[in-house]
Amino acid sequence: MAFGDEVKIVLVETAGERNIGSIARVMKNMGLGSLVLVNPRCDHLSEDATIMAVHATEILKGALVVDTLPEALKDCQRAIATTARPRGIPTKLETPREALPWLVEKNTSSALIFGPEDRGLSNQELSYAQRFICIPSNPEYPSLNLAQAVGVCAYELYQYYHSQTIEPESEELTPELASLEALEGYYQHLESVLLKINYLYPHTAPTKMEKFRRLINRSKLQPQEVAMLRGILRQAEWAIAHKPEQE
Repeated sequence: MAFGDEVKIVLVETAGERNIGSIARVMKNMGLGSLVLVNPRCDHLSEDATIMAVHATEILKGALVVDTLPEALKDCQRAIATTARPRGIPTKLETPREALPWLVEKNTSSALIFGPEDRGLSNQELSYAQRFICIPSNPEYPSLNLAQAVGVCAYELYQYYHSQTIEPESEELTPELASLEALEGYYQHLESVLLKINYLYPHTAPTKMEKFRRLINRSKLQPQEVAMLRGILRQAEWAIAHKPEQE
């Protein structure tokens, strides 16, 4: 898999046509070619977007448009989300230089997620990622334009990939990670079971599931481990359905 195809740039609810055009241009500058737009709030093929893209209009034309973030992460094994601030849920924030090499250190499909210009990524959207980056900047004016943030990260990815000699790692040292799609299926299954046993309640489920996602994402589960965990959930559902009625 070529470097430009390994990492998807995922933009969530982007509103600026010029931002999307500028992002396409910097992606081509840095050898990236896979752009995914989640529920965009503008026309990524508009005149403004194509003017800003200059010679990278093929990236705009080839962009995948989806309705939800899980759709954007389909077939990915690794995902990093960007955030400009600490959150209520304890979140380890890393610099792009620290975290981004993880996306390309093994020949797998991965994603780098950016939020809307006006609000950034929500806690729920952050919960789909395994690691989190914050770009260090002047504390007196820390807010970066979306295209600038993508540019910084794309540059760091390009520099790392083309300056490192990455020796093949053994499967024992770098086991295959479960896909984000498989993890999402597990999270939905887990939430369903926890609701059935009244560990979760509808009004508290979103917040508690965000914490479960953060905890489990740190575990770097393998496909067989996700299958084992889902097997436990299926057995729990069977036991619930066949529980004798109490007198």
